[in-house]
Amino acid sequence: MELMIKNLEFSYQKHSVLKKTSFTLKGGQLVCVLGKNGTGKSTLFRCILGFLKGFSGTIYIDERKQEDYTEGELAKKVAYIPQNHDTVFDFPVIDMVMMGTAATLSLFGSPGREERKKAIEALEMMGIEGLKDRIYSQLSGGEQQLVLIARAIAQDARILLLDEPCASLDYGNQIRVMKELKNLSEKGYLIVMSTHNPEHAFYFAHQAMVMMEGVVAALGEPSNVLTKELLQRLYQVPIDIYEDGRSGRKICMPGKENNRCGNYMIV
Repeated sequence: MELMIKNLEFSYQKHSVLKKTSFTLKGGQLVCVLGKNGTGKSTLFRCILGFLKGFSGTIYIDERKQEDYTEGELAKKVAYIPQNHDTVFDFPVIDMVMMGTAATLSLFGSPGREERKKAIEALEMMGIEGLKDRIYSQLSGGEQQLVLIARAIAQDARILLLDEPCASLDYGNQIRVMKELKNLSEKGYLIVMSTHNPEHAFYFAHQAMVMMEGVVAALGEPSNVLTKELLQRLYQVPIDIYEDGRSGRKICMPGKENNRCGNYMIV
């Protein structure tokens, strides 16, 4: 599983958003994409998914040009998971997840026994099979996010693009969702998620991608590329990065001059 972007450019009328963006990501990784609002993260996702046309450059999915896939073929390669999904109707969780199997059905086909089995397997993979008969709209935000991820798994896609999946979640549910995404990456999925929290990258990601002014400013192991200088340039506020002397884990905090606290040391 591989996603390769070469010299991707996209503009909304005369406003350039993506500027010769290039990178390569492979399966078995959780990649956190950081960047200020308006820097092109969502536009990048929409181009990969085929939602936006008229870009220049090339998108390769498993060494095949994205433009050469039919919509159905592309849906079996790449899935999108939004921040949330409001429904007008009170769908049971199992029905929400079965919607992900639509990409595998014929034009006038409807989900049957095989699609239900696939949906249950996706729920089991996320550890939420006990929710299958619950009403989706009555679940917590964290549970809803896990259901949406299960729906993407049922779609058979192995590249999952997530737009700030933890934006509206409490701290506990953020950890739960991030752990499940990390588990999926270790099963061979390529997980690419946007986030405004550098600690998501430090704690869970294999790689961090930093986007600034429509280009990839850095891509690599989070502890190597997410430096104090880069994060301060990205967010335009003083930032300090500390390293836990016992675990070696890095922590990002508001900047303080000459700060030293307990078991943490400034790096």
